Amino acid sequence: MTLKKPDLSVALGPLKLKNPVLTASGTFGYGQEFLDIIDPNILGGIVVKGLSLKPRAGNPPPRIIETPCGMLNSIGLANIGLDAFLQEKLPWLRDLNTNVIVNIYGHSINEYGALASSLKGIKEIAALEVNISCPNVEKGGMAFGTDPDASARVTEEVLKNSDKPVIVKLSPNVTDIRVIAKAVENAGAHAISLINTLTGMAIDIKTRAPKLANVSGGLSGPAIKPVALYLVYQVVRAVNIPVIGGGGIMDYQDALEFLLAGASAIQVGTAIFVNPGAISDIIEGLSTYCKTEGIFEIKTIIGDLKE
Repeated sequence: MTLKKPDLSVALGPLKLKNPVLTASGTFGYGQEFLDIIDPNILGGIVVKGLSLKPRAGNPPPRIIETPCGMLNSIGLANIGLDAFLQEKLPWLRDLNTNVIVNIYGHSINEYGALASSLKGIKEIAALEVNISCPNVEKGGMAFGTDPDASARVTEEVLKNSDKPVIVKLSPNVTDIRVIAKAVENAGAHAISLINTLTGMAIDIKTRAPKLANVSGGLSGPAIKPVALYLVYQVVRAVNIPVIGGGGIMDYQDALEFLLAGASAIQVGTAIFVNPGAISDIIEGLSTYCKTEGIFEIKTIIGDLKE
């Protein structure tokens, strides 16, 4: 007797995913870069590299270093800018048979609104992910995502200018992430993703200088998984909108922990640098787990944590 193939589909509010596995922005490019290794159409969705209105060169090198159980990056949100994205990347993305989620960021609330407006009406873009971990030039460089009012205002501005589901990505570098989560929920966000990277640094003891040219960077990888998992657990219980969990997910067991904690979907990032095929392994692992456990729909385990 052949076991029925498990249904891995999940929902993020109005957004339907064939499985709960998404790429984390900035770790999978635009999907084209990995075509020789993996078919991006197997994914629940691709979150493309962060996009700004104008091209951005990013920070000077060195800007990526390995750390114990992780990676520090200080890329500086380098990207090709809106015009080049629409002309060079979107034509290819249109042909994908998966959800294309565009991550956007700005240094003012108006920039967020302008980006959202420019992507309006493009039906092949399934949703927007809003990175609020960016300096707010109108508030002296404070990151939007550290202030609930600023976070809510960015969310409202994007929603006002968009015709797509809006996912807000939260920073862990705050006192209480639940306050920010509630603020963006009240502002109308359709879903929340977390966590963005933790701030850290490394020093070369021979040169006595920081290993990153920018001194500090974002820590990702297995080292942050326990922190990410707990913050997802907290946010899921604080809001009534779907949560996407991420941070140190390396295999399907890690993914299952986030689903059990209440995440409706997960994002994989640093694992791709270690093993570009990790995302396909995770999807296959989730399917095999469901078969072994007699689970017909993976959505039934979301939030099924025994406390």
